[in-house]
Amino acid sequence: MAEKGTIVLAAGGTGGHLFPAQALAEELTRRGYAIHLMTDERVRDYGKSFPAAETHIVPSATLSLSRPWLVPGRALRLLGGYRTARAILKRVKPMAVIGFGGYPSFPPIIAAARLGIPSCVHDQNAVMGRANRVLARWADAVASSFPDLRGLPAEAQKKLTVTGNPVRGIALAERAAPYPAFGRFNLLVFGGSQGAQFFGEFMPRVFAAMTAEERAGIRLTQQVRAENMAEVSKAYRELGLDCELNAFFMDMPRRIAEAHLVVCRSGASTIAELGVIGRPAVMVPLPHALDNDQLRNAESFAAAGAGWVHPQASLEPRAFAQFLTSLRSQQGTLQQAAAAALSHGRPDAAERLADLTERIAGKHSA
Repeated sequence: MAEKGTIVLAAGGTGGHLFPAQALAEELTRRGYAIHLMTDERVRDYGKSFPAAETHIVPSATLSLSRPWLVPGRALRLLGGYRTARAILKRVKPMAVIGFGGYPSFPPIIAAARLGIPSCVHDQNAVMGRANRVLARWADAVASSFPDLRGLPAEAQKKLTVTGNPVRGIALAERAAPYPAFGRFNLLVFGGSQGAQFFGEFMPRVFAAMTAEERAGIRLTQQVRAENMAEVSKAYRELGLDCELNAFFMDMPRRIAEAHLVVCRSGASTIAELGVIGRPAVMVPLPHALDNDQLRNAESFAAAGAGWVHPQASLEPRAFAQFLTSLRSQQGTLQQAAAAALSHGRPDAAERLADLTERIAGKHSA
């Protein structure tokens, strides 16, 4: 065990939940704490570099009243998750439990509350997640990425601390990277699995709608799903487009730093890394998301002057091609948007959340 004790982090097993948890884990490890992670099976895809002494897979389930016949089975699974989490917490004896949303954080936070272990829930988005709305009533503290957190229960308002959304060390290494000199135009396109699917279908039509002269000088880096790779690669090859395609870029923060402009979804971790690095973005929020959280994230970033929001339903290839071509020629606008992105970012978010963690852990020690 580390000199200062143990902290348990609980998060859904997707990048959106695990990346900020990893950033906090890195900061707490530097401060001398041992980290245990409670999550679900998806951690095998997103948590390979997570600095945890142990990773615990805890049963969980989403409760949805839209399919009531599934509720009993899922409730039993959550009860099993609670019992598993409770047993782990009694063995590990952490000073605090920090939850990052998603239903896998549900059993650990409830178990911590029942065992008298201080806890905090962190919400990455501008709209509070449904699991966190419930857990906010049980937790000792609530941390937010955005000053205006929608959906926070009234009785939890007094628990709120705005910390920002922690970003991983690999992103902090590119903090406030100098904006690239203009020559060739570096365009980065990415967006998670669903975003990669959409952009893989849409962006070839956008570039096809450009003239050869408009495409000249563009250096495209794009995330493309493996099953779409051959088709997208063929389309770009026929257009003579200078591009690099990959299903997943391990060094995405460096790619962001090299870009003049980013076209992307607007998940919380994406917005946080754009702000820390300082790059303008054209954001296409994930449609049909619960509570429109990606739209609210994008609106916050755009309101700071750091980007532009284009709802997916209204996108048309030729109009978007004209928009990108026009924006590319406005070097001053892009540089101003990059500076505005930096003003929106919170590079000290992991430190602020670590400070809050130590404050509530101190109550346990007392």
